[in-house]
Amino acid sequence: MLKGKTALVTGSTSGIGLGIAKALAAQGANIVLNGFGDVEGPKAEVAALGVQVTYHGADMSKPAEIAAMIEHARATFGGVDILVNNAGIQHVARVENFPIEKWDAIIAINMSSAFHATRLALPAMQAKNWGRIINVASVHGLVGSAEKSAYVAAKHGVVGLTKVTALENATTGVTCNAICPGWVLTPLVQKQVDAKAAAQGISNADATKQLLGEKEPSMQFTTPEELGALAVFFCSPAGDNVRGVAWNMDGGWTAQ
Repeated sequence: MLKGKTALVTGSTSGIGLGIAKALAAQGANIVLNGFGDVEGPKAEVAALGVQVTYHGADMSKPAEIAAMIEHARATFGGVDILVNNAGIQHVARVENFPIEKWDAIIAINMSSAFHATRLALPAMQAKNWGRIINVASVHGLVGSAEKSAYVAAKHGVVGLTKVTALENATTGVTCNAICPGWVLTPLVQKQVDAKAAAQGISNADATKQLLGEKEPSMQFTTPEELGALAVFFCSPAGDNVRGVAWNMDGGWTAQ
């Protein structure tokens, strides 16, 4: 379905981003990966799906590096047809104790990077009259949780950016939508499980049950594969008139 298209997925060397990249690759899209840590492993996983794959290590807190990444995609594949803004970091603390540098980093990487990548990718999408911008927000783009002020603020901002981008392109072939996952067992969430287990002297299994039980009625994690399938839907002809939605996959979290 996506043969001949190019997808740039930020924060895609693991977790949700890699899951979405692989789902788009399975539909034939060439992939531009971005992120930290192991690069060759994720590249091999994507290449095994029969598409071309490249990597750019842009620091998503730096607009100039984001611009270089978009240019790399253009030089390698001719442009970006599908932009998935997924990069994100987390820090947990009460507002009065929240380190200023952590606030600045989370706002830059979780929210501002989506703006910079979007503004740079849009002109070419508009010229072709086809494009998909998919912002990976969070259930925390819809509701709050204590001790996550920067993350919640950034993800609410991403949902707002999604709506405005969708409205500005509503009469074109360019759509913009947000995915709002609940708990997904990524390295970021595993750290929270480990911290909860250590703090309370309980097993990882019990810490996981406690984490899910607090928020997610389904008592199960959403998977990167499920999120990838939703991204594919947004890119399909069935998604042509889906514009500006914040689609939660949260096991009933926001239904409460």
